[in-house]
Amino acid sequence: MAVDSILSSPLGPPACEKDAKKLQFIEEMTRYADSVQERVLAEILNTNSHTEYIKNFNFDGAVDRETFKSKIPIVTYEDLQPLIQRIANGDRSPILSAHPVSEFLTSSGTSAGERKLMPTIKEELDRRQLLYSLLMPVMNLYVKGLDKGKGLYFLFVKSETKTPGGLLARPVLTSYYKSDHFKTRPYDPYNVYTSPNEAILCADSFQSMYTQMLCGLYEREQVLRVGAVFASGLLRAIRFLQLNWPQLAQDIQTGSLNPKVTDPAIRECMTGVLRPDPDLAEFIAKECAKENWEGIITRIWPNTKYLDVIVTGAMAQYIPTLDYYSGGLPKACTMYASSECYFGLNLNPMCKPSEVSYTIMPNMAYFEFLPHEPDSVGVLRDSPPQLVDLVDVEIGKEYELVITTYAGLYRYKVGDILRVTGFHNSAPQFHFVRRKNVLLSIDSDKTDEAELQTAVENASILLRDFNASVVEYTSYADTKTIPGHYVIYWELLVKDLTNSPSNDVLNQCCLAMEESLNSVYRQCRVADNSIGPLEIRVVKNGTFEELMDYAISRGASINQYKVPRCVSFTPIMELLDSRVVSTHFSPSPPQWTPERRR
Repeated sequence: MAVDSILSSPLGPPACEKDAKKLQFIEEMTRYADSVQERVLAEILNTNSHTEYIKNFNFDGAVDRETFKSKIPIVTYEDLQPLIQRIANGDRSPILSAHPVSEFLTSSGTSAGERKLMPTIKEELDRRQLLYSLLMPVMNLYVKGLDKGKGLYFLFVKSETKTPGGLLARPVLTSYYKSDHFKTRPYDPYNVYTSPNEAILCADSFQSMYTQMLCGLYEREQVLRVGAVFASGLLRAIRFLQLNWPQLAQDIQTGSLNPKVTDPAIRECMTGVLRPDPDLAEFIAKECAKENWEGIITRIWPNTKYLDVIVTGAMAQYIPTLDYYSGGLPKACTMYASSECYFGLNLNPMCKPSEVSYTIMPNMAYFEFLPHEPDSVGVLRDSPPQLVDLVDVEIGKEYELVITTYAGLYRYKVGDILRVTGFHNSAPQFHFVRRKNVLLSIDSDKTDEAELQTAVENASILLRDFNASVVEYTSYADTKTIPGHYVIYWELLVKDLTNSPSNDVLNQCCLAMEESLNSVYRQCRVADNSIGPLEIRVVKNGTFEELMDYAISRGASINQYKVPRCVSFTPIMELLDSRVVSTHFSPSPPQWTPERRR
């Protein structure tokens, strides 16, 4: 089968025979998307027919869509949590999946303040690896010569725990990096990294980042693409270079390794990398000492063709900063995935970030879509939701993603809102709109309105001794700083001006809010250093009335107006900032330790 139709790229043909086979696979999967979906569902139901979950619905061996849709309910994580907890506690009977659960993948979303546990099976690694193997064949159609250099990728493992039943619980990328699929991956000239495995697998974030940056500097001329998983991660690497370039230059000057890097595996592998290079050290010092860091990525890595980072969803807020540091390099968003499932890939990876669409690969899971119509909430509330199959979604409409996986999630609401932008063959392409109900996000954290409300209430307790209270509040994610941080605007009612809350008290309010936020936020603050201290900006009395007046002047209904709990519209931000009377920051990180799985 020809692969000419896969892309409108003027740069084809495939780079090599192996690429051609991968592109042909994409064509076959997307051309016959509906029959692939039918087969996937039948495989999942047939394999898991004797699980406790499926037997509850009296399937009698049926594997067809009609029976599946009539018997299996749509669920959320909270619906499945009791079953998942049994598996975590050591129950090895086939509860959700006929295959034994090999580990839990910890979602960046939370339930009751803790990361969600997603059961997975060993076979899922093969499916994920398959999707990874499709990325470079597509990219090679757009960017030539990627086999002539290397990728500088900042990749990290995060903390892992064990459940009471002895199963590992860790983020999906940590699981992948620690797997043999990654550690013993075959050599591929199109996919060579500057970062050694030993640095990626080091759990100490400083040692890992330092080593990866040092290797990237040594091989600056070979680097053709620079990346991280999220835009926030790449900006954190730039900030790290700003703070640590003198020591990095010193190491390059002398050919020695910073004594703060103590990991034995790293020190051993770096013996083959380290060499005295005074000219390189002088160049690094000269560039990094400049006050202006505009275009620093292309100044230090001059052959970089593109940035490989996710800049969709909440990460879109980092695009201007990435443009500043990279001189406007293209940003490739190559893949769409989550802890629950890997979904698809971007067949036009060099498009503008605002135009990114992901093509769902129908072999990854069984996909359904719940029409999302926010303006009609409550209409037909008593009617069961009608889910749409993969090939039946309509261009321009928004849907919430619902998945059924080989690992035992059935009609599970992921919480992602997607808009259909088109089709590749018969497989739809989606623009990621947002996470449902997420208010604030800097990195992998997700804070919803209820969590923010609780945090404000808990912090307000500290104001009681001063007969003061929070009249109104709103928030935004400030990504101009590296790392970014939460900003909360408070309007206070202080009944006794001679006994106003002090600066220290308001600083403690910041910390109290952080202590009230979920474990993912606190891990980002404490262990990953990917979020900065929370900031409270106290505004003048009457500010939120002005905010309402402004909204009404723009057409909002006075009867239906509600204070937005998160703001991003520039005029509103300017109004709020012009009314700030004091600013306060959390004086110390909140408490965080790796969650113990009860």
